[in-house]
Amino acid sequence: MKLKDAEIGKSYIVKAISLPFQLERRLEALGMTEGTSIEIINRKGKGIMIIRLRGTRFALGCNITANIDISKEAA
Repeated sequence: MKLKDAEIGKSYIVKAISLPFQLERRLEALGMTEGTSIEIINRKGKGIMIIRLRGTRFALGCNITANIDISKEAA
């Protein structure tokens, strides 16, 4: 499942990030690594999202959310 398809208010686990090298490294520096838990706070339009990652809110564009694989967090 891609991050762009996630539902508001649910938590997910990052499985893989398939972005250009520098952008991928920037997200890793901000704390988004494989196995990290993220929560979907809001979505704007097609794929633009506001997420909570390690206690901090981030806005991600549709080009980024379309290239991050996630899975549902175990309840």
